Amino acid sequence: MWGLEPSHWTVLIVGALVATSCALLGVFLVLRKVAMLGDAISHAVLPGIAIAFLISGDRAPLLMIFGAAAVGVLTVFLVGILNRTRRLKEDASIGVVFPALFSIGVILVSYFAGKIDLDPDCIIFGEILLSHLDRIVIGGVDIGPKAYYVCGPILALNILLIGTLYKELKVTSFDPALAASLGISPTLIHYLLMSQVSITVVGSFESVGAILVVAMLVVPPAAAYLFTHRLWTMILLSVGFGILSSTIGFFIGWWKNCSMAGSMAAAAGGVFVLAFLFAPQQGLFARIWVRKNLRTRFRSQLILLHLQDEVAVQLEILRKRFGWSQRRLDNAIQRLVRQGLVERIDQGVKLTSSGLAQLEASGTESLSHRVE
Repeated sequence: MWGLEPSHWTVLIVGALVATSCALLGVFLVLRKVAMLGDAISHAVLPGIAIAFLISGDRAPLLMIFGAAAVGVLTVFLVGILNRTRRLKEDASIGVVFPALFSIGVILVSYFAGKIDLDPDCIIFGEILLSHLDRIVIGGVDIGPKAYYVCGPILALNILLIGTLYKELKVTSFDPALAASLGISPTLIHYLLMSQVSITVVGSFESVGAILVVAMLVVPPAAAYLFTHRLWTMILLSVGFGILSSTIGFFIGWWKNCSMAGSMAAAAGGVFVLAFLFAPQQGLFARIWVRKNLRTRFRSQLILLHLQDEVAVQLEILRKRFGWSQRRLDNAIQRLVRQGLVERIDQGVKLTSSGLAQLEASGTESLSHRVE
């Protein structure tokens, strides 16, 4: 189909699995305003991966995930300690902790595992295009790429976490104080979430690398946040944007013969730019349109207020009074004339009966708001 080989379908499926897993958790990182903590975890888990390998001498996924999850929780714990001292803000705390842990991981990998296929470049960059080569063979039977059996269960675990603790995640994300009053521990939920972020990150490292993981943790949820204020809708949009980004990125990488992971991350950035520009309520163009309408309404209301004495007022007087250009005043008057709110009389304008009625109605509404 579409001239794709089985290896290409593997890339598409793995990309969709990783994008979905990351997008599900990224929604709560964005809502909690700790999106960069995902970036910190994705780099800080390197010493956990290295220590797990040095202890076991094996690259078994479960051992790597356990080691990474432990260091991920340690990262969150250390950031929390520094933040609670009130000497550093959270962003500064993240900036202190994750470079220190990441540098320790780089030293461990380069010194103790320098002659083994475990190096920082593979972990940071990855290459999803090669995921079909690392396969699981049981009893001489090839049962498929290992990425399926790592990323698939992680996605299932993420879905289980959100499905089971949806209420707790929601209330602790929006109002931790309310959660505490209801007997829900915001700290426990936070550490559970960050532990799962660590598991998701390290589970995706070998297949796609940290760059794509960080992009999918933050960018699709950020794009979804611009479209809705409903949590479930945001989750669904985030997943949709993640899968769309991975698919578009795959075809860009295939077309240009470049890094698939990089193309997918770039596609996610492109999706966010489109969302930032064209989101119906919070997009840039929507905000510009709303501001333009507010300015138009303000100018119209200002003119009506200056014509409330029911006598014609010369246009030149209005122009000098407002300090407007002739063009701006003419445009505002023409708009009011088309609406039937004012009428031209020689070189001046006067309220019509409709204009007077609207002015009285707006005055009554303003008064009622003040009383309330």
